[in-house]
Amino acid sequence: MIWRIDYSKDAHKFIQKNKIGNDVSGELKKFLLRLKGVDVNINLKKLAGDWEGYYRLRKGDIRIIFAIDKHEKALYVEKVDLRGKVYK
Repeated sequence: MIWRIDYSKDAHKFIQKNKIGNDVSGELKKFLLRLKGVDVNINLKKLAGDWEGYYRLRKGDIRIIFAIDKHEKALYVEKVDLRGKVYK
C-alpha cells in the first residue's frame, strides 16, 4: 500500500526552516502503520470545531495537522507549527 503525503506551502516552509522533515515524516509513517493495524505509540487526536475532519499528531512541542483521503491513499498536511500557534 503506497500512500502519498502532500504538504501545504506553510507546512513545507515551517519544516524546511526548522529542519524537522525527518521528525514529521516519521510521525506520519507511524500513523500509516497504525492504519494498517500495527500497534505503535503516537499521540493522535481527531479535531473538532473549525478543524473538523482533520487530525492532530503531537511530537514534543510540534503539532502536525493533516487530513486523510483513504480513496486516493493520500495525506494532506495542512499545518505544522508550535503548539501555541498551530490552531490560529
